[in-house]
Amino acid sequence: MKKLRKVLLISGVVLCVLVATGISFTIGWRPFIGPKKRAATTRQFERTSERLARGKYLVTTIGCETCHSGHDWTQHGAPIVASTELAGQELTLKGFPGQLVAPNLTSDPETGLANFSDDQIARAIREGIKHDDTTLFPAMPYGEYKTMSDEDVAAVVVYLRSLPPIRNPLPPTTVNFPVNYLVRSAPEPITSPIPGPSADPVARGKYLVSMGCGCHNVNDNLPFAGGDSLIGPWGSATSANITPDPTGINYYSEAGFVTVLRTGYVGARKLNSIMPFGNFKRFTDDDIKSIYAYLRTLTPVRHHVDNSLPATYCKLCKIKHGGGDQN
Repeated sequence: MKKLRKVLLISGVVLCVLVATGISFTIGWRPFIGPKKRAATTRQFERTSERLARGKYLVTTIGCETCHSGHDWTQHGAPIVASTELAGQELTLKGFPGQLVAPNLTSDPETGLANFSDDQIARAIREGIKHDDTTLFPAMPYGEYKTMSDEDVAAVVVYLRSLPPIRNPLPPTTVNFPVNYLVRSAPEPITSPIPGPSADPVARGKYLVSMGCGCHNVNDNLPFAGGDSLIGPWGSATSANITPDPTGINYYSEAGFVTVLRTGYVGARKLNSIMPFGNFKRFTDDDIKSIYAYLRTLTPVRHHVDNSLPATYCKLCKIKHGGGDQN
């Protein structure tokens, strides 16, 4: 009996070691112990006219309105439905493990941000931690917004604070097991200053692309070569290759690129309105040209995506999309 107990004890210890090792080298311990986070402070960002203008520019260009406002998807460019500007909404995304809700960003005291501190809002935007210290689902692209400079995140918060209140009660986001635990690994606290880009156009373009073009950069093997399947009220689309490859946008001139972001047309072909050209058209010419300049520096990646063609399987990105069989 003693020998059996000893064998069982050793077996139990070995099993625990194997499980612990497996967790350490796969999903890690964050799903169990909670996300990395820093304590939110009570700091307030000074309200200045410069910050208010810069914050409005960023919020209305890099895509906050895409998820946090209602849209008329029947119209090209999906204009915002009146009285829903940044008031949040329930989002219908095929395959989402639960119910995704973009919260109300207005200053409403009951359903908006009025009772959150400036730092809580900034922490949510760049670090993925909500006011109650729980994890934001990374459909909110805080992994991209972590590159936003300290000054720009302050400007965004100042602008959001200025929004007139819109009362819009919404349910919380619900995420099914086990994904609700796995997402705890996503947040990363910011503990050192984040400067803005230099005046160099390519650097400024890289900065803007890092915050606004995430749908084109979802596959580590195909950086900025598209392949994100986007299905919702806008229909079905796959993000395009925006590298300077013949299957990407190497044929775009600077002037043509400006026109595409301003109009949502590539020649006579309409872009699907999930591409937020309705927001991007508000970029200054200099910023659009900076984005173009940066994209021209990317490594060309061969990945043919054509949403005007029937969906076929693509061996490169492992999904079905127009032109997939040409890869």
